[in-house]
Amino acid sequence: MLAPNQVLDKYYLDARCMLIEVAAILDRYERAKNSTPENGHAALPEDPRIDQLYQTLKLLSESSNTDDRSEQVLNLFSDLD
Repeated sequence: MLAPNQVLDKYYLDARCMLIEVAAILDRYERAKNSTPENGHAALPEDPRIDQLYQTLKLLSESSNTDDRSEQVLNLFSDLD
């Protein structure tokens, strides 16, 4: 088993990259949602998937002593199906 600092040494850059990608996706979603109808985008009801992404980010942002975050995230995603 890796020591905590070894885990960060090994995975930090990958995690940072994935989080930046998530932020970019959310930015694109918000820009598309806020675009005017003249651009051919009619106002649509809120998509439950965006709420699911925000719920997942909230779960991941909370410090806890649990080691089952992956399972919790998988359960969040399976709830939509």
